[in-house]
Amino acid sequence: MWETKMNINQVVEIRTRTLCYFGVGALQKVNDICDWLKNQGIDKVLICTDKIVYKVTGVWDVLEPVLKSRGIAWTMYDEVVPNPTVDGIDNAVKMGKELGACAVFGIGGGSPIDTCKSAAVLLHPDNAQYNARDLYTFKFNPEKAVPIIAINTTHGTGTEVDRFAVASIPEKEYKPALAVDCIYPVFAIDDPSIMTKLPANQTRYTSIDAVNHVTEACTSLVTNPYVVMMAKEAVRLVARYMPQAVAHPDDLTARYYLLYASMIGGIDFDNGLLHLTHAMEHPLSAIKPDLPHGLGLAMLLPAVIKYTYPAVPEILAAIYEPIVPGLQGVPGEAEECAVGVEQWLFNVGVTEKLQDLGYKETDIDKLVHLAFNTPSLGGLLGVAPIKATEQVVRGIFEDSMTPLL
Repeated sequence: MWETKMNINQVVEIRTRTLCYFGVGALQKVNDICDWLKNQGIDKVLICTDKIVYKVTGVWDVLEPVLKSRGIAWTMYDEVVPNPTVDGIDNAVKMGKELGACAVFGIGGGSPIDTCKSAAVLLHPDNAQYNARDLYTFKFNPEKAVPIIAINTTHGTGTEVDRFAVASIPEKEYKPALAVDCIYPVFAIDDPSIMTKLPANQTRYTSIDAVNHVTEACTSLVTNPYVVMMAKEAVRLVARYMPQAVAHPDDLTARYYLLYASMIGGIDFDNGLLHLTHAMEHPLSAIKPDLPHGLGLAMLLPAVIKYTYPAVPEILAAIYEPIVPGLQGVPGEAEECAVGVEQWLFNVGVTEKLQDLGYKETDIDKLVHLAFNTPSLGGLLGVAPIKATEQVVRGIFEDSMTPLL
């Protein structure tokens, strides 16, 4: 039983802070959110998004009239790219300062919302002297941010309900993670009806991101029963509803439950943290910024399971029951679970391994170096269920180059 892996004498934090409006039609809650902004005396906002998502999802068709009717002025930074950079954040902040924005909307998945969170820190008067490089090289410890409103358009990120953000520092090939309480969104919107335009691969990659969030959270050194309970449900929901959403993109029930899995995944790693898979994906997408985050995680996940399963077999057997049925929760099943998860990924259409994306054995030295030297990633490696030595990290990268079998 996985319960035997819980340390009942360890005091843990259980976090749920953001007010998330969840369900079909939740987008209409922008009316209430804008009323709240006006009541706070806020009538100028920065919007962070990319050139496509805020339009194609229909978010802007609803939000723009509401902003106008409340007399809320806005400036829009629509240059967010996958794996956002500190330079993009600084550009967004510059626009926000020119307007005098006192709150920030993020419209999109992880990249726009993380940009929004970062900009919210730098727009607060107490942090006016800093830039995004200062923020992501930890030159200061941010304790305040202007209000954040996250309108989520994917079912993978979880960032709409947590205290995390990431950004790349291109010249260093660093992709550090920020974790501070002041970047919890005040409000989040999770509306499955705005996710029906997600392409098939993004449906897959974002859902797999959620699976990785809960896998790492429930096996970290700081996990707790709440995290394991939610992890089991998130994996079950993704296994059941992802194929349906790929085959029938307009199926709102499938989108609803994938979004629910993603949302509880965000709460999950807010409580249990992340470890090897994310610490190792960040170097992958730092050196190849076009790599979809969820795909990077998918390519690493089987090997991470292979290495970590012997330390937490009861937990991984419990959460992966819908994908690899019949596991007994004993250390000797590591290979069986890892291969079973890889086969599931292949069956749902995610067949790539690192070699297919152009990574070479000669890249491994750099990837290992970045995993151990990128600011903040050491904290993730430090809560892995096994000691994250350079040998272990190297072995996972090597095993992820090609299929395990």
